Amino acid sequence: QAQLVQSGGGLVQPGGSLRLSCVDSGNIFSIYDANWYRQAPGNQREWLAEITRGSSTSYADFVKGRFTISRDNAKNMLYLQMNSLKPDDTAVYYCNAGGSLGHWGQGTQVTVSS
Repeated sequence: QAQLVQSGGGLVQPGGSLRLSCVDSGNIFSIYDANWYRQAPGNQREWLAEITRGSSTSYADFVKGRFTISRDNAKNMLYLQMNSLKPDDTAVYYCNAGGSLGHWGQGTQVTVSS
């Protein structure tokens, strides 16, 4: 069964950086466009960024210029580089392939706090 397994995350001070990683054990990134989402306590899950199979990218306005989505097709890896982190970025972050009905990572906690 295809799986997306995430790593990275943790506690970082405001203004700091983190990189999230997501490995695809089922080669599904070769089939679907890939996304990052997040969900903060009490909030709905929100879309952050997408990278297509052709490596075109798009971002939610509130992360544009701070977050970068990338992929390494040879390694079946998806990344989210997060810079200039703010306390409002605190959430559980999820990688995704194929949209809301597609495949999801297990989620990883990112906490931005001094």
